[in-house]
Amino acid sequence: MLSQFGPEIWLADGPSIKAAAGFHYPTRMVVIRLHGRDLLVWSPIALTDALCRDIETLGTVRYLIAPNTLHHMNMPDWIDAFPKASPFAAPGLQSKRADIAFAGELTETPEPAWTKDIDHVIMTGNAITTEVVFFHRPSGTLLFTDLLQQLPKGWYSGWRALIARLDLMTEPEPAVPRKFRLAFRDKNALRRSVHKIKSWSPRAVVMAHGTPVTQNVPPFLDRAFAWVPTPK
Repeated sequence: MLSQFGPEIWLADGPSIKAAAGFHYPTRMVVIRLHGRDLLVWSPIALTDALCRDIETLGTVRYLIAPNTLHHMNMPDWIDAFPKASPFAAPGLQSKRADIAFAGELTETPEPAWTKDIDHVIMTGNAITTEVVFFHRPSGTLLFTDLLQQLPKGWYSGWRALIARLDLMTEPEPAVPRKFRLAFRDKNALRRSVHKIKSWSPRAVVMAHGTPVTQNVPPFLDRAFAWVPTPK
């Protein structure tokens, strides 16, 4: 179930998950091995015995990351399975999931435990969700949760397919869905975040819902965020 994507980084795809109005989404998580064989699990998918065994061959799960305020449904199962791991929440999630004993909330400063391997930027000012975009330095990989998506052709049918197309969820390449574009209230903060993302010079992009991008990443990011208004 785990597949190596690059140096010290693995992907695992899980079952689709249902959302509002009968929409469903494919799921993907990322496992990053830090120094000392500590593992960071980003956006955990549904936990199975086989997945648990695969992960334990890589190292010790130390950190569980809910990277936005929408990706949290599987966190309790992972916390139960790995009680020594520290779960971290995107800004705003702790109040939404008071039933989860998070170790802390992600801030603008990466945690010291993973700062040598991972940087991140908080995409603030969005009315739908606050998403934390991660960057894994050894592999040059960006991790997007919902702000970039590309669902497979034929994933939806009927009126849902029409809505997905209008929302830019089924574009030829991953794109920022229209609803998230409209939900950004603070355009200055958005520009700063996109600038930081591009400054990392990433070599790959992985999404929770979409096909990874592994070639010509800088021009891809230019296209993906071309809608962001420039300062007047």
